[in-house]
Amino acid sequence: MLHSIDTTQSPPPTAYCVPWVITRRDRTHPVVMNAGREPVDFVKVMRSDAQDGRLVDLWGQVLPTETIELCLCDSDVDDLVVTIAWFRQHDGLEYVWRFVV
Repeated sequence: MLHSIDTTQSPPPTAYCVPWVITRRDRTHPVVMNAGREPVDFVKVMRSDAQDGRLVDLWGQVLPTETIELCLCDSDVDDLVVTIAWFRQHDGLEYVWRFVV
């Protein structure tokens, strides 16, 4: 059903694109890059094979175009899920993104 647009309502917020790009030239050493336009803060990386929920690494702030290599040598990369969590300076919310190698 069609309805008229209410011009008094503010438009919905623009979607936030995940800033990460993964380069997988070497499956046991994927390179993570912040391809976004803004720095991201308090970045932490978790692996599905980590025991007791231990963090793989705390990266702190990651600047645009900055790259970080993960070492997954001791993992079965066919069964591994990597989770990256971070905060945006813009809104202070925590974001989480998962990827497989």
